[in-house]
Amino acid sequence: MANKEKILIIEDDGSIARILCDHLRKEGYFVTWASTGKEGWEDFKADQYDLILVDLMLPEMDGFTLCKTIRLESDVPILIVSAKTESDSKINGLDLGADDYITKPFSLEELSARISSHLRRYRRYLNTDESQSIHYFGGLKIDFQKEVLHLNEETLQLTMKELELLFLLAKNPFKTFSKSELYEHIWQQEDLNGNNTVTVHIKGLRTKLKDEAKTAKYIQTVWGIGYRFIGEVIS
Repeated sequence: MANKEKILIIEDDGSIARILCDHLRKEGYFVTWASTGKEGWEDFKADQYDLILVDLMLPEMDGFTLCKTIRLESDVPILIVSAKTESDSKINGLDLGADDYITKPFSLEELSARISSHLRRYRRYLNTDESQSIHYFGGLKIDFQKEVLHLNEETLQLTMKELELLFLLAKNPFKTFSKSELYEHIWQQEDLNGNNTVTVHIKGLRTKLKDEAKTAKYIQTVWGIGYRFIGEVIS
């Protein structure tokens, strides 16, 4: 059996992780294992995965935060695998964007069945999602897959952080992000008082997008809070 899909396992218990890795590799999947939440986030950013297994009780970044952070950037199936049986934990995990919740202990056969089911749905979703790029009023076109932007048919050259900021905002239209949320998500560091990194990068983005703050077409300032993307899609 050669599935060839990539699965990321984020689990701090080495014995459980080894069992999962061995089982899924025998099933034909490519498997990557991360032992902390931060390591899992770094692995997610470094490669393309078809499904992610996440434990909740993780060092450095807990599973709830990790699910929320991943879901802001991707629709990849997320399965929580946890010893927590409380309904609040399940509800919280699913509300943050997880697709399923499996309680330890579980059978490997059940896990394989759930993985297979979510992968089938994800493949159908990818096959029906034909739009490669989105056009907005004002001349902006974003190709999220190829990570290419055009403004009035001219290619925009953004820095990596500018690109990550714009994509985070544009993939979550009309959602207001605080400056601290943007900094901690993009730079993966704790925000400190007096840090104007986000402000500087937003200013650079607006300059390249020809987007004046007072008459914003794309990035709107929510005074006292942060920023949100308001680009109007051309249907």
